[in-house]
Amino acid sequence: MEKDQLSGPQKELIRESWQTVSQDQLHHGTVLFSRLFELEPELIFFFQYNSSHFSEVQDCLSSAEFTEHIRKVMTVIDAAVSSLDCLASLDEYLTSLGRKHKAVGVKPESFKTVGESLLFALESGLGDAFTSDTREAWSLLYATVVQSMSRGWHRDSQEQQEGI
Repeated sequence: MEKDQLSGPQKELIRESWQTVSQDQLHHGTVLFSRLFELEPELIFFFQYNSSHFSEVQDCLSSAEFTEHIRKVMTVIDAAVSSLDCLASLDEYLTSLGRKHKAVGVKPESFKTVGESLLFALESGLGDAFTSDTREAWSLLYATVVQSMSRGWHRDSQEQQEGI
């Protein structure tokens, strides 16, 4: 991860906005995933749990397994916000998370839609407090997280090429 690509004021905007949104993580996570499924409906097929095969987004969103997934995603966002002063500390974890997403067939291109959905959820939760500066700060943070996760797609093939 690039060192400190976020300025002090940007970190403060992220922390302040997250403090508001994190009061109800499940709600805002549900907004995020509702938007994601609106933008890329085929992504619902990655969330087939045990014998549950969801054809309706609402069935998926209201399942206990998916609620747990939302909590995990929000925990990752929370960790990124908590680690703003040292994002590199999350690098290995995020790369591993990327590898897990690759293993289930998620395409790296879908992370662009996830980013749009995250911004949508933040804007929904913050209203007028979601300024263009806040949007830019979150976009930078998200790009940094995705950069680390993307290594999960590339590290395996790179290690194979290098014979590691």
